[in-house]
Amino acid sequence: MPPASSCDTRALIEPTRVHSRLYYDQTIFEQELERIWYRSWVYVGHISEVPNRNDYVTKSIGPMPVLLIHDRTGQITLLRNKCPHRGNQLCAYREGNRSTFTCPYHAWTFSNTGELAGFAYADGYEGVDKSEFSLGRVPRVGIYRGFVFGSLATDGPSVDEYLGGAKASIDQLLDNSPEGELELTAGFLQHRTQANWKFMLENETDGYHPGFVHSSVFQVTDSGIGKLYGPQSTALTRDFGNGHTEFDLRPEWRRLGEPLAWFGATEDRLPGYVKAMETSYGAERARQIMIDGSPHIMIFPNLFIAEIQMFVLQPLAVNETIQHVTALQFKGAPDFNRRLRQQTMGSVGPAGFLLADDTEMYERNHRGALISDPEWLTLSRGLHRERHDENGYLIGHSTDEVPQRGIWRHYARLMTA
Repeated sequence: MPPASSCDTRALIEPTRVHSRLYYDQTIFEQELERIWYRSWVYVGHISEVPNRNDYVTKSIGPMPVLLIHDRTGQITLLRNKCPHRGNQLCAYREGNRSTFTCPYHAWTFSNTGELAGFAYADGYEGVDKSEFSLGRVPRVGIYRGFVFGSLATDGPSVDEYLGGAKASIDQLLDNSPEGELELTAGFLQHRTQANWKFMLENETDGYHPGFVHSSVFQVTDSGIGKLYGPQSTALTRDFGNGHTEFDLRPEWRRLGEPLAWFGATEDRLPGYVKAMETSYGAERARQIMIDGSPHIMIFPNLFIAEIQMFVLQPLAVNETIQHVTALQFKGAPDFNRRLRQQTMGSVGPAGFLLADDTEMYERNHRGALISDPEWLTLSRGLHRERHDENGYLIGHSTDEVPQRGIWRHYARLMTA
């Protein structure tokens, strides 16, 4: 992709406010692709999606299609989904098991490790070196506990350095599995939103909006969740650095001290899961895990883990984003997983309640960004009570804009490096 025309984003980002142009400007969007999506680490997929040798699944890095492959050598690799002959999309199927890929246009065939295996009508290519026509490869692949990240940059921080403190939240997530692993087997829904991707990035750890945007859902379901996002809540917002942010509900769950309260369940309703957890971790540790529950974290720029489900953001255009969402499934927990699927469908499925509320806000935000006055949007909530936790990360009240300020600080560093 050729470089976008220069745009100095430093003038559009201040410590407690950002300019509306950041959400709708085409030049800025093109710069984001260059400097964020095509340079830093981006979440691509999970190893449980390609469990067997020669399994593949189509994924993306930003708008760029890639193939996540468990190749014939047993390695997890990322290849660009583009035939080097005439640029045709090589693989159109969402998933499968293949040791080779054949381009539908002129039948060039490639190994799933990326090398050109053969031409159709090879006599027309006599003397041509096939090694010059391998598939494009994502140069760096990093895996943390099954989560696969890709970077189109040939060098830079390791995936461990990139994740930093956010690794602890991934660990917390996987503790909820009796076997310490995820199995993403429920399939993905795709929700297309007419809004800039950063509205979603900011919203996922925003504790200020749920009590208003989702109030009707909380009332209809007679849920106490709304109180977790109110003035009396002991929950926290957190900035891990590197753009990773968290809404930490553990203080509230620990105050209640009831296993599985975070899930709206009790131990007697999931006896198989409780037994498996106690067998794996011991009764005391299992009880603490089931009190703390699953995290609510946004890993920059595109992975959102929301207690019971997982979202992956894919920007297609400055004003268009796809949210790929699936129910979390924990290895060794069939009874728990069944309820996870049911709750995910109820909240973010095609007729779900929560995602419809949020999507309406994203699209209203984007339309509002185009209005010229006021041009600056404020992110100052809770600045006076922002502080560091015992690990040195910035935290604030559950309704404070600590995450949003952290996201924009990291964004500014990447865009102006």
